[in-house]
Amino acid sequence: MKGKHPHGLRLKRLGIDTQQEAVVYMREDCHICRAEGFAAHARIRVAHGANAIVATLHHIKGDLLSVGDASLSEVAWRSLGAREGDEVVLSHMEPLESLSDVRTKIYGHRLASPAMARIIDDVAAGRYSDIHIAAFVTACSGGRLDGGEITALTRAMVDAGERLTWPTSPVVDKHCVGGLPGNRTTPIVVAIVTACGLTMPKTSSRAITSPAGTADTMETLAPVDLSLQAMRRVVEREGGCIVWGGAVHLSPADDALIRIERAIDLDGEGQLVASVLSKKVAAGSTHLVLDLPVGPTAKLRSAEEAERIGHHLLHTADELGIRTRLVVSDGTQPVGRGIGPALEARDVLAVLEGRPNAPEDLRRRGVVLAGALLELAGAAPDGGGEAVADEVLRDGRAKNKFERICEAQGGRREPPTAQHHAPIAATTTGRVRAIDNRRLARIAKLAGAPDAKAAGLALHVHVGDTVERSQPLFTVQAETPGELSYALDYARSHDTIITLEEA
Repeated sequence: MKGKHPHGLRLKRLGIDTQQEAVVYMREDCHICRAEGFAAHARIRVAHGANAIVATLHHIKGDLLSVGDASLSEVAWRSLGAREGDEVVLSHMEPLESLSDVRTKIYGHRLASPAMARIIDDVAAGRYSDIHIAAFVTACSGGRLDGGEITALTRAMVDAGERLTWPTSPVVDKHCVGGLPGNRTTPIVVAIVTACGLTMPKTSSRAITSPAGTADTMETLAPVDLSLQAMRRVVEREGGCIVWGGAVHLSPADDALIRIERAIDLDGEGQLVASVLSKKVAAGSTHLVLDLPVGPTAKLRSAEEAERIGHHLLHTADELGIRTRLVVSDGTQPVGRGIGPALEARDVLAVLEGRPNAPEDLRRRGVVLAGALLELAGAAPDGGGEAVADEVLRDGRAKNKFERICEAQGGRREPPTAQHHAPIAATTTGRVRAIDNRRLARIAKLAGAPDAKAAGLALHVHVGDTVERSQPLFTVQAETPGELSYALDYARSHDTIITLEEA
């Protein structure tokens, strides 16, 4: 049945989840498809009253839809505020000038600031399909952005979203470039520095290529999907927060880029710099400490690579007016025992609560980074930051502050526990010589992390430990038997995940 508008179709809900990509579904023999020449995968404008989106067209064959019907992916339904039976009006989308800029980069040419701004504006507005975003991400990876392009990309990402200002100064932040499983220091650092009176409105990302991002881990302890208004209330009350950056729309283009980077398992250094710093600028940060773990299976594999990306981070931060300090750290093995959102959350709680069995490596990293931030912001003398941070952690002030932040964000939660477990044991006696960060992370992801919050693995050994034959090296944890089996198949087929040498 046709709608009232000559280009209108009646909506029917099919319940198709495409994550964040807006998709419209129409029969290929629909009168509008034929008349307008809408080919599959075309980008078309979909209007519903005063609201409109750009969506990718998928053709339907068979009887799921009638000739006069259309359907939308779930994210498109939400964006339009549509209901089943409503009419939508479909039309051709105007050509995107910025796609020629993407092609320019694909052919190896430099992008000036106006071109970068056009691309990011279109990404943030939802005018790019996932294919277009993937093309842009790929064209900019592998060291293909120079310092000026990285700064232009960062500014464009800031300008495309909200920007916060705070009545106090300094406003501090901390970030790790990633690649090190279990390195969940952010909640510890936030608790310490806010207990010392500093302001730290921490916006964190979900996982890109890892088994858990800070937001994924924090979500097992307290709500993180806070609005800007709610985030402000928490910061005004407690001096800090730990929330998901995507919920407060500080850098919406970055969220779209991250989603594609995660899907194609790619995280280029120029985009990494822009991703980190755009959110710091948008959150109103004035002082920033950056953790750069270096190791053969970390994201930064050598001192030279850390020096190169550190240079880009410092240069871009200086251009954007953020005082920044780099901390180059050991990235040769995971931190703590847990890998996966809930498992990492338990390590964080153990450190904050001062338990005797708390992972000392995670505790030490938290103290070092918090100390550097206290010194950078003038809350501790040079060389004295670690001592201050250690005292605040030992005397319970950090724990109490963390509990208050969780309550202010909506209430403390207990991390979930996986129902299915299986150990991977040593096949010989020896000393642990090396641990492959990437393969351990892969196992945790195959077990269901980060989407399955309780999934991941518990690491029982670290480099230098002596183990006996049949002693468990790590335990895989999953929420379903199928995911556990899938992860175990991978773990058992790779014998260099944890390398042993004769003791």
